[in-house]
Amino acid sequence: MQPVFDVVLPVFGIIFAGYMSGRVRLLGADSSEALNKFCYWFALPPVLFMGPARVPLAQVFDLPYIGTFVGGFAISWLVGLAGLMLFFRAGTAQTALALLAATFANVGYMGIPLFLAAFGPANSLPAILGTSIYSLTLVAATVVLVESGLAGQGGARHALVNVAKGLAKSPLVVSPLLGLAWNLTGVPLPKPVVNFGELLGAAAGPCALFAIGLFLSGRSLGTLAGGRKSVEVGWLVFVKLIVQPLVTWWLAGLFGLDPFLTAAAVILASLPSAALCFVLAQQYKLYVERASAAILVSTVLSVVTISFLMIRFGSVKLPN
Repeated sequence: MQPVFDVVLPVFGIIFAGYMSGRVRLLGADSSEALNKFCYWFALPPVLFMGPARVPLAQVFDLPYIGTFVGGFAISWLVGLAGLMLFFRAGTAQTALALLAATFANVGYMGIPLFLAAFGPANSLPAILGTSIYSLTLVAATVVLVESGLAGQGGARHALVNVAKGLAKSPLVVSPLLGLAWNLTGVPLPKPVVNFGELLGAAAGPCALFAIGLFLSGRSLGTLAGGRKSVEVGWLVFVKLIVQPLVTWWLAGLFGLDPFLTAAAVILASLPSAALCFVLAQQYKLYVERASAAILVSTVLSVVTISFLMIRFGSVKLPN
């Protein structure tokens, strides 16, 4: 129980600091956008590069774990899509961002610290691998869908070219691919590169969370998720905190994962929506309010779901 509060409360603290800085007019809306651009173009790329670049290849290709992890968010993505198509129809780009908020767990900013506190550094590989998997699959697919949706608005003839340009300049797609390519060479990352990446990447989480709070300070709850929006945000949070962990748990049994990897996959799936959902939404200036609300609400409620799972898996035998 304590590791949950050790991780969740600082996350809230940073969001609250950003919120208060906006309320007392120490910083304004322009600051939120500037912080977001810093995260998108400078702080996040080293994180997304070094994850795939440093995960041991011998342990990367644990197919049962990968199948469980990917299957958990893929099936949940389809469940979320079904609900959105029935009740909350929107364009391709907005739907893609909504589904990212419903399935992209906050592994980087909450999962890894939680694993370090609960299971120790020697057993944090599943969380590190989870970050890499998300970057190479879900984030890349979301950027493809968003770019496709936006390109379609300018005519089908130029859509393919515009999508290709969008992907080529997206650090969320290019960075993990470069990291994986580096990993395949078998050459260790030079120490100065590691230090540079860790220093710059360490700013990604605090800046993104602070920017969320700053963004929220200028908006009322009704603006963020009032009326029909509240039902939509509730659906996204339900998929994230209930559907995804249950589906992942079922797949862990189907793939025959050992108790520790089962615990790892299910706990990671139960994490709230990642701050990167807000970063990407604000970058495209689409779905920003509902993405912010989903992150905030899922983070609050995840204290209950994660605590339950930590108690449930607290006595699991650790491999190291």
